[in-house]
Amino acid sequence: MNALLPCSCVLCHAHQSKILCTDCQTNYFRRATSRCKQCALTMPPGANTPRCGDCLQNPPSFDTSIVACDYAAPRDQMVLALKFGHQLALAPLFARMLRDAILQNTPDSLPDFLCAVPLGENRLRERGFNQATEIARPLAQHLGIPFAVQAMHRIRETSQQSSLTPDARVKNVKNAFMLDEAWLSKVKGAHIAIVDDVMTTGMTLHEIATMLKRFGAEKVTNYVFARTPPHFY
Repeated sequence: MNALLPCSCVLCHAHQSKILCTDCQTNYFRRATSRCKQCALTMPPGANTPRCGDCLQNPPSFDTSIVACDYAAPRDQMVLALKFGHQLALAPLFARMLRDAILQNTPDSLPDFLCAVPLGENRLRERGFNQATEIARPLAQHLGIPFAVQAMHRIRETSQQSSLTPDARVKNVKNAFMLDEAWLSKVKGAHIAIVDDVMTTGMTLHEIATMLKRFGAEKVTNYVFARTPPHFY
């Protein structure tokens, strides 16, 4: 029950009813950050282009990325608490923070529907839930757009991306995702958003976007809670 009804701030552990206290939210989540429009990496001061050098030289298949924060201490502990500590009450909080970031950045160009990055059957069985799904469900409600729960599947088991080198990550997720037949006609010409908890190199999201565009998607946007800075991978 404690995983669902927290009685202290997840970051500073101050005793209170909210899962994130006002002080921690102010200190760690209210700083405006200039980011690459495509991959959401933090841009250097004075950057005169909306995209980073990597996206200009090697554009990923997805078009836009919006994140709520960087994956760095102490905010990374929130992601770990959801994914491995089963603190499911964090998922609606992540969704609210993502909603605020989305409405601040692209209030007039919302997607046609949301999808969550799917887990493999073995990992879903081990964990008992998909953290991306837990974030996507309330986020879809906040934005007033459909959540396509069964639109995508991970058709083979993959290793955890965080444990692999950049080159190995490419091979790990290659052709790992497939669109459900019932959604083939709905994807054509659509703007689709992919929801996940963390974006590191972006290779998983790139592979999903590649698959969706192969089936006719017009635009793919990433909605991700935390973006890993490049010096962490």
